[in-house]
Amino acid sequence: MSLNAQTARAASGAIRDTASDTGRKLPQQRGNIFQRRKGATQESPAVNALLTVVLSIGAIVMAAPLVWMVSTSLKTKDGVYALPPEWIPDPFVWDTYARVFNDTYVLSGIKNSLIVSLSVTIVGTMFSSLAAFALAKLRLPGKNAIFIMLLSGMMVPFPTLMIPQFVMFSKIGWVDTLLPLIVPVILGNVIMIFFLRQYLQNVPDSLVEAAQIDGASYWKIFWTMILPLIRPAIAAQFILWFMAVWNDYLAPILYLNTPERQTLQVVIANMNVQYATQRDYPLIMAASVISVIPILVVFLVFQRQIIESIALTGSKT
Repeated sequence: MSLNAQTARAASGAIRDTASDTGRKLPQQRGNIFQRRKGATQESPAVNALLTVVLSIGAIVMAAPLVWMVSTSLKTKDGVYALPPEWIPDPFVWDTYARVFNDTYVLSGIKNSLIVSLSVTIVGTMFSSLAAFALAKLRLPGKNAIFIMLLSGMMVPFPTLMIPQFVMFSKIGWVDTLLPLIVPVILGNVIMIFFLRQYLQNVPDSLVEAAQIDGASYWKIFWTMILPLIRPAIAAQFILWFMAVWNDYLAPILYLNTPERQTLQVVIANMNVQYATQRDYPLIMAASVISVIPILVVFLVFQRQIIESIALTGSKT
């Protein structure tokens, strides 16, 4: 007899004894007392159909602006204002993408945005992971106070820091360079540190202690044990951080003046001012389509880790 069967029989006997002592009658039950009611976990087809319809409508509404952007980038200038609106361009104008790279600063904007985004997110992710590991698993004096200080820094809005930072960077000659966009945030992201620290709370301390008993250093424990465990969480936060840095507009517009040194978002904003008066919206939409491609590539690369993160979050360990 298995352990589950013995447990069920013992519980049934205890319930009968309690009922006989109190003089109450037990209702007749069919089968095992631990058996779930039929239909308790069954899904309703009507509910599934309704959810499918609602989610499909939501997906169409969210994808419509992206489809319209791609469609507009392939139209002629007159096709943009056609009534009724044309979702399928007639004819397709592929030369717009050639003009984007030849007549604008999009190519230099892509290069500058990649330098800023990749350097900040890759190096910053490593520092954020180490900081989260130290705050979650190391026995550091005052680590909770340090963590609270980091969180309190999130409460300070960036507009209050713009003028002091600009004055400081102008005195050291960093204005009109990419350094003000990289140096202040390359040492870590408070949001990522907070998320990874909470993620590491689910990792038993006994694992780290056992590795220490075996003679492993903290550096080896992080690389061989902790990093593989938090890889899905790192992937999810990496995409969010990359999107924030790639789409950042406020900081680059403050520090970058030369067109060759501006990031892609500033270049597109300047194109909107320059080419909107010429009604050349296909050129602006083509640049916008190009700006979305790196985010899609990053998402496709890390989508497996994101699915693992969602699966691990919803499961019990």
